[in-house]
Amino acid sequence: MKYEAVIGLEVHAELLTESKIFCSCTTKFGGEPNTHVCPVCLGLPGTLPVLNKKVVEYAVRAGLALNCTIANFSKMDRKNYFYPDLPKAYQISQYDLPLCSNGYVEIEVDGKVKKIGIKRIHIEEDAGKLLHENTDGSLVDYNRAGVPLIEIVSEPDMTTPEEAYQYLTKLKNILEYTEVSDCKMQEGSLRVDTNVSVRPVGSTELGTKIELKNLNSFRAVQKALEYEIKRQIKVLEEGGTIVQETRRWNESKGITEPMRTKEEAHDYRYFPEPDLVPIIVTDEWKEEIRKSLPEMPHHKRERFIAEYGLPEYDAKIITSSKKMADFFEKCVLEYDSPKTVSNWLMGEFSRLMNETGKEIDEVPVTPQMLVKLLKLIDNGVISGSIAKTVFEEMFGTGKEPEVIVEEKGLKQIANENELREIIKKVIVENPKSVEDYKNGKEKAMGFLVGQVMKATKGKANPQLTNQILKEELSK
Repeated sequence: MKYEAVIGLEVHAELLTESKIFCSCTTKFGGEPNTHVCPVCLGLPGTLPVLNKKVVEYAVRAGLALNCTIANFSKMDRKNYFYPDLPKAYQISQYDLPLCSNGYVEIEVDGKVKKIGIKRIHIEEDAGKLLHENTDGSLVDYNRAGVPLIEIVSEPDMTTPEEAYQYLTKLKNILEYTEVSDCKMQEGSLRVDTNVSVRPVGSTELGTKIELKNLNSFRAVQKALEYEIKRQIKVLEEGGTIVQETRRWNESKGITEPMRTKEEAHDYRYFPEPDLVPIIVTDEWKEEIRKSLPEMPHHKRERFIAEYGLPEYDAKIITSSKKMADFFEKCVLEYDSPKTVSNWLMGEFSRLMNETGKEIDEVPVTPQMLVKLLKLIDNGVISGSIAKTVFEEMFGTGKEPEVIVEEKGLKQIANENELREIIKKVIVENPKSVEDYKNGKEKAMGFLVGQVMKATKGKANPQLTNQILKEELSK
């Protein structure tokens, strides 16, 4: 029997508000444990929450960008459960009347466009963070408690791990563009829970759902799904039954492991939050937020192709990050070669960001500095290969390119007499390659140019080198 997977995702994104959802404590990441707290977010007796209007605005902003219907009337609810990182022993969330519903995103897999439904987006407060570093027990840091979240619940419209990966990538892209979340998974700003079941191909009934947790990257989501789908199919083929439960992804072993049986909605004993009034979103406010939305990634990609003549691949990579797209546009305002800029962003820039784990706004290189570097190449001050060395130094130190070139003596040798003497020496030292060149072997020219570059430590002007080399070889 053939089986197919049914996948739905629940994505928690921390909102980029300056203060928490129900109090004025900072949402800034880090800080000494339990220093970003107050009686409200610690859930002390007698305290009352006050809803942060910016949280509602950001949630509506995300909902509009994700093609959702925005509720004019919604409310907050209490979700009751006890866990040490939840100071009140309940979470203020939304249950039956979410702020946003019935949205979608479109993804592309294997050249085909597929629409993935978004069932709902609701707002809620984050919990604290348990630290299991003490051998005598666990510690809890409540700095994160009360940080505003949106939970984006997809429809079970995905059937492969690749579709789940593309959905998450698209979702993250949109959240970054709308500037409602920084989506930094390493800081917990974006967290993903995955629901997956399998069923016989052709069946319309859903199988028993398994929830996967401890997924710290989109690739981890993909790998965990691949493993879990195979595991469930194996259980069914061997005559077993799938037990509804929550499982964790063990990255080091590459397997999923049981955590606990999965709770149902009634286990949480939801009821309307008595300390908060309903949320009213007027049509006027909704329209005001809609008008403030920025250019979305797919529109920007199309514009980059039409306006800057970028290949589709380049435009897709550059617009995959709003910060990179903004950096690119600042560069082309001062440097009229969009393709050259995109080559550097996709090449050296991306390589060093991947190696260091930095975002583009965390790098000390500004658009103006990159443009200065490119102009040094154009003006023959340095070669393209030397420029890569200079850029690496810029990336690490934040120094201006001309300063690095001067300090390290990296200016190109463009003095014809000086270069001719070096080339004559290379010709004398490589008689076989000279003979090969004269016998029509073009590769020999490349070898000789390489020897000149080696002798000058890459500082020879390439065009002048080729010109003089041909002159000397023709004698």
